[in-house]
Amino acid sequence: MSTENLRKGSGKKMNGKKGKPSMNESRLQFIMQEGEGLKIEFKHSFDKSLAKEIVAFANAKGGKIFLGVGDNSEAVGIKATNRLKSQIQDIANNCDPAIEIDLERHGNILIVEAKEGKDKPYKCKEGFFIRIGPNSQKMKRNKIIELATSKGKIRFDEKINKEFDFKKDFDKGKFKMFLKENNLFTGLETKDILASLGLASREKKKLFLNNAGILFFAKNPQKFFLHSYLDCILFKGKDKSKVIDRKTFRSDLLGQLSSAKEFVKKHLNLGYEFEGFERKEEYEIPLRAIEEALVNALMHRDYFFKGANISLFIYDDRLEIVSPGGLPNGLDRKNFGRISVRRNQIIADIFSKTPYVEQIGSGIKRMKNLMKKANLSPPKFEMNNFFAVTFKRKKPLIEPLPEPLIEPLPEPSKKIIKFIGRNKKVNRLKIISQIGLSRATATRHLSKLKKKGMIKYLGSKKNGYYILTKRKPKKKLKTVKVAVEK
Repeated sequence: MSTENLRKGSGKKMNGKKGKPSMNESRLQFIMQEGEGLKIEFKHSFDKSLAKEIVAFANAKGGKIFLGVGDNSEAVGIKATNRLKSQIQDIANNCDPAIEIDLERHGNILIVEAKEGKDKPYKCKEGFFIRIGPNSQKMKRNKIIELATSKGKIRFDEKINKEFDFKKDFDKGKFKMFLKENNLFTGLETKDILASLGLASREKKKLFLNNAGILFFAKNPQKFFLHSYLDCILFKGKDKSKVIDRKTFRSDLLGQLSSAKEFVKKHLNLGYEFEGFERKEEYEIPLRAIEEALVNALMHRDYFFKGANISLFIYDDRLEIVSPGGLPNGLDRKNFGRISVRRNQIIADIFSKTPYVEQIGSGIKRMKNLMKKANLSPPKFEMNNFFAVTFKRKKPLIEPLPEPLIEPLPEPSKKIIKFIGRNKKVNRLKIISQIGLSRATATRHLSKLKKKGMIKYLGSKKNGYYILTKRKPKKKLKTVKVAVEK
């Protein structure tokens, strides 16, 4: 990011209207650091594609196009001539219907603000477009019809909540932590940053948060939305008849995500393997896949759906994540996983600024790829009034060992037993190098374990390896997990 090419001086309105310019140096630097988003677009230079950006913002919630800023947030500058301003105004006027815009110059950057339209849908010569996250996408027939028939309808996360008292209910520490963790450094005041992120708006000099802002940064979001919590439950068996552990997380959305991840880590089995001298731990279900499903639930649940909450269930054979609301309008079983439709635009936009969302619209595909990479069954999706994702658990390898194990084993022998159980074709050299035993100690304990019938050696002296014995014991034995551990 660079603003070296910006000329000093405050922004200047260029639409003939009186009033204080909306842009100053600190706010511009914050926007450039924040990058493109639901209401921000950068363009290196002027071209005819400006029309689709203006239309896309007018069909969504409005936004600003920064001419003279590259995709990498570097200010390259543009000459704001009268001819250029006239061309831009002609583009807006030639949209169908015409779109209201404001022009503002800050240094050598020209800012084109496209207002949210009151007569949606709008189109340009290239067709109908709408803003989805940081991209302007061409609308298909069904989306155009939906936009036309739902004129005036507002999304849950966009609604201003006038019951929210900023002084009493806003968690300033939580907001500062969010900015710090996501490298959103700025000299702006908190209220200006909230407005820039699309989380608040001013009415008669008073700041009001919308529902998205409350779900992320209220001290107690459930004070305003009782149903906006996350339940995590561990069951014994394959049904809901016996509960072993239950935690209900009533916090902000990012807090719910973090707490749910800790619950999963506590109750899933953990295995590990050695790569050289490094121990690599792996959960039976890839945590990143579960995280994707949780983020998807928090971003896209139907918050108008009262009396229901997001739930995470862990059974002996599977993990399920269920959220209220089926597929949002514009998605069906045929295009599910291939196109991205956001039920909650602002919530999704805030999540996109965190490391949890790597690429917009790729969560479903990434879940499938992560499960495939781990040699596990693909996740199962159910879509009706609720949206559910199911991950199958690995069956833990429980190996009954011979009767001598009932007697206490020395620690080196226990390490050897576990290491052989978790790895294939284990020889003495691997045991010495990766467990950290001396040659003499390893040799002594391997010999004792062989005599007790707990392990045996297969293959040649040079290329052979040890395995755990699998003979059936004569009487009931204790069992030891040798493939996974909690």
